[in-house]
Formats: sequence, C-alpha cells, structure tokens
Amino acid sequence: FAGIFNERLDVTGTILTKMDGDARGGAALSILSVTGKPIKFVGLGEKLEALEVFHPDRMAQRILGMGDVLSLIEKAEASMDRESAVATGQKLVKEGLTLELFRDQLRNIKKMGPLDSLIKMLPGADKVMRQMEGDGTQIAEKELKKIEAIIDSMTLEERRDHRILNGSRRLRIAKGSGTTVQDINQLIKRFTEMQNMMKKFQGMGPKKLKNLIRGLR
Repeated sequence: FAGIFNERLDVTGTILTKMDGDARGGAALSILSVTGKPIKFVGLGEKLEALEVFHPDRMAQRILGMGDVLSLIEKAEASMDRESAVATGQKLVKEGLTLELFRDQLRNIKKMGPLDSLIKMLPGADKVMRQMEGDGTQIAEKELKKIEAIIDSMTLEERRDHRILNGSRRLRIAKGSGTTVQDINQLIKRFTEMQNMMKKFQGMGPKKLKNLIRGLR
C-alpha cells in the first residue's frame, strides 16, 4: 500500500504512527525501502503532543533499550513554561520541597506525553518496567494518579507542611482520595527521603557538587 500511495501522490515523506510498540522498527525499514522517501514524523501515542520529529539514531537507541536522553530533554523544554520554571525554582529555594510543589512537578511530567514513551527514553528503565509484574507502565500510571489524588485531598496547610499529618488527618485524606492510610504512609515516607536527599544537595557547595557529578560519569 505504501508503494501505491507513493506512486499516486508522489509524497515527500511519511509519518509512522503507533511507534510506542517496539515491533514498528521493521515497518519503518519496509516503508523506507518501498517508497525511497524518508520518515519525517513518528506518533508515540494518540494525542497531538505525542507526534514528534523522527531521528533514526535516537529511535534505534530507544528500540535497543539504550534510551534517548536528548529527546527527553527537548520534551521537557517544550512542555515547560520559562516563567513557571523560574517561579518554581524560587519557590523551591524559599520554601524547600513541599508536597504541593511535588504534585505540580508530577503534572508537568504528564504534559510531556505518554508515560510509556518517556520511560523508553531513560537508559535501562524500559527493561526494569518489563520485569515488573503485569504491565509496568500501567502500574506507574496508576501510582502517579494515586499520588496526585492523595495530595489533592489534603488542605493547603497539609500540602505545605506534611509534618502536621497525624493519624486522624491521614484517615480523612485516605477516605477523600479513595486510598488507604498505608498508601498515605508510604507516600510520606518516600517524600521525606526525597526531601532529605534534596537538603543534602542544597548543603553542598558548587565545588563538591561538581566533584560528585564527575564521579558519577
């Protein structure tokens, strides 16, 4: 069909959809071979923002499980409003990491596109997700929705200071978000660990931070 379509219309390029599945790599090669025309764009989901420019080298890395960090950075830059990013940075310096700020960042991640396509851009992450019981990406999607529901069920005061979350408050939040107190406890534990890690980074001088990054390379 691709060959006939090309003969009738003399296309200058093609768009390959449903590239969120690895099996589409063979289809890309077939279309290129039959039409002799380059693939211009690929669709990684159902929404318009899931349509992106096709980079052969990056797509090959993604299919091989090597990730695609460059595309991930580009998506982050495209979905992030500069003024909003500056305001978030100032808020983080002034107030530290709060549940309110954490929820806002989760929403920014959702704007970047389907979670499964984002995971494929992280080196090794796709393999880890496949090793999870059931569909790893679906589990991650559900987890993000659950976290957002929990934080949305908190008062503004609770979102800005999780230390005031006593037993009765946690029970109220669990009922309001359709989750359990155990879910609340797990979120607060993870968030506290994240908060402590951020405090360590903030306490480091530029020289120490640079040495740490150099050591990770």
